[in-house]
Amino acid sequence: MEVDSHDGPLNLGGTKQRATLAFLLLQANRVVPTSQLLNALWGVDDAPTTSRKILQNAVYGLRGILSSGSPRQRNPTGTTALLTQPPGYMMRVEPEQVDLHRFHTWVEEGREKMAQGASESAASLLHDALALWRGPALADLVEAGIEWPELVAVQRARLDVMEDYFDTQLACGRHHVVLAELEAMVKAQPLKERSCGQLMLALYRCGRQADALNVYSRIRTALVEDLGLEPGHGLQRLQQAILAQEPELSLAGPVSGHPFGAAGDSATRERLSTTSSTRPIGQPAGVRVPRPGPAAPPDDAGPEQLRVSRHQVAVVSIRTWLAPTLVGPGDEELDDLLNGTAAVVREQVERFDGTVTASIGSTYLALFGLHGPQDNHAGRAVLAALAIRDILDVAGRSGPEAAQLTVQSAVTMGGVLLSRRGREAAPTVVGAVLDESQALLSTVPAGEVLASDAVRQATGDTVSYRLSSTGWQVIGARVKRGDADDAEPCYELDVLRGLMKRTQHRAVPHLVTVLGEPGTGKSRLLGDFEHWVTGHPGAPVVLSGRTPAVTHDNALAAQAQILAAYCGIRPNDDEDAVDTALSYQVRSLFPDPADRERILPALTSLLSTGSKALLRVVCPESVLDIWCEFVRAAVQGGPVVLCIDDLHHATDSVLDSIEALVESVGPRPLFMVASADPELMVRRPGWTGGNSHATTVTLDRPEGVSSEQLVKFLRSAANN
Repeated sequence: MEVDSHDGPLNLGGTKQRATLAFLLLQANRVVPTSQLLNALWGVDDAPTTSRKILQNAVYGLRGILSSGSPRQRNPTGTTALLTQPPGYMMRVEPEQVDLHRFHTWVEEGREKMAQGASESAASLLHDALALWRGPALADLVEAGIEWPELVAVQRARLDVMEDYFDTQLACGRHHVVLAELEAMVKAQPLKERSCGQLMLALYRCGRQADALNVYSRIRTALVEDLGLEPGHGLQRLQQAILAQEPELSLAGPVSGHPFGAAGDSATRERLSTTSSTRPIGQPAGVRVPRPGPAAPPDDAGPEQLRVSRHQVAVVSIRTWLAPTLVGPGDEELDDLLNGTAAVVREQVERFDGTVTASIGSTYLALFGLHGPQDNHAGRAVLAALAIRDILDVAGRSGPEAAQLTVQSAVTMGGVLLSRRGREAAPTVVGAVLDESQALLSTVPAGEVLASDAVRQATGDTVSYRLSSTGWQVIGARVKRGDADDAEPCYELDVLRGLMKRTQHRAVPHLVTVLGEPGTGKSRLLGDFEHWVTGHPGAPVVLSGRTPAVTHDNALAAQAQILAAYCGIRPNDDEDAVDTALSYQVRSLFPDPADRERILPALTSLLSTGSKALLRVVCPESVLDIWCEFVRAAVQGGPVVLCIDDLHHATDSVLDSIEALVESVGPRPLFMVASADPELMVRRPGWTGGNSHATTVTLDRPEGVSSEQLVKFLRSAANN
């Protein structure tokens, strides 16, 4: 939920304050009794004795925010206000200022067009209505535990509108356009007969008769096994029509009498006219919100017609750097190699159904979701970024000490506006997510892929990540069980696996230090190890951190990242969320109030190590001792794996604490693996010496590609 102003989104405060505003907006321009609000915020039996006071404070805070923000400037008559009206409160707001109200109004207009048989106009209206959605309704509050029947109704309304939209697209003959969306919808809602019928019809029209019949078999099996029901008569008739290849299934017209035909048949008109008379939840009675601007013109618009459309996309920003020493003097040879690099980038982007929309020098911008499959934009974007990194990084991994070819990639997701004047003109793409992508790209270390938190949440089931100081580092696609045996053997990874199993089964702590020159793959080995650990049932807690190269301002960054990961704290969480999560974990691990009073302030300061405040206020050595105490307490609850990258940048006090932690944890399943350059052994020749719970693994620089081979590879890519 956001309240926008001319200066950007307003800060709505804590969860209770946001939830109060959200519930009032769901009942906009209607009085909501105080008792109903209290039940929505806490539940019937869980409201504290001070709940009414908390609600009053929330209302007071919201009034201050709404009255001081720019929305008042857009609304000089003062019609937006949070009013006290017995027996409760009312949120007075102009309907056109609330996206949910716009959605309901445009849907009603679209359904009227459907009932009239105007499928093109209906499709445009319903498309614009669905484009207002950016995910589940009030996802931020749902994540915090909010469960309201009103939200369930809103989500169901969205699904119904999606099915109406599919009807209009099928009626217009655009079965290829909606096929991927229909497949995703049926996968998410396997028992919805209407969308299953739409998918069957789309597959049949795409020449995939067998797949259409398989859809029917799956839903029939699910209905019979789960509910003991047969599919409805409409779906059964559609199956028989496909088996008989009846001509009514073609684009010449809808199937007579079955409910999954085009929107223009009489049965559909009757259904829509009945549906349109019911006012959805959250829409004020008698209010019609005008739809801004005309509908997007069809593909046969005139050559100078400006077409503008909004898309939810995933964005990949890629920067490559090619060492000019690879070629002799002159720009032409270097330009040829840069052209080969661009060809590799474009080929991999298009392989995952993306589009390269811009390139400046060695920086490329690719969007996923403009064309092709309409599901899993973020997942395909991440895989494309990894493919580009792996291909180009393999090509330039070795040679001279200085890298010959480096690649950096950033993946974000959000909404963009796509405008094109005429059918042949290059499109113009704008959106705040593009700026976010470029900002994230500027923080990406060479040879890595970073993703925004939104991308991580959308792809966490299929992609492994590790939290770094600048964002979420992409480790790789999650490997299905059984696939690991087919991978290329990595003997160093086998060593880590064996020692990890020993720690887990015997409850013996262990520290493994992975040493290697830059470019030998230390970070990737740690990532592969994390991926392996987290990919197994009953996996231990895996916590990661990276020591920055410059430690005078952020000496305990790795420890802070590990603590944040254990508490479930994300990079963009506000101060209240951080305090709540940290306090909960400290209370869980330290039942003694005296221990909590001693530990909580130090750990709170540790999560603020992004500034110099920690070094001024709290002694870093004291914080390290308390951090180690926290880790020892965490291990008592089960196996814990700590992964620390670039340990050679750590201060002496940090190195001392890590050595001591392994020795002091006792017979507990703590497994630590740290990567470091050989400079660590220069600084600490006796590192882990004599420690029976320590192992050192050294990585050799792999035999790499010569400069001549790299030049040949890029030239061949440019010519293909």
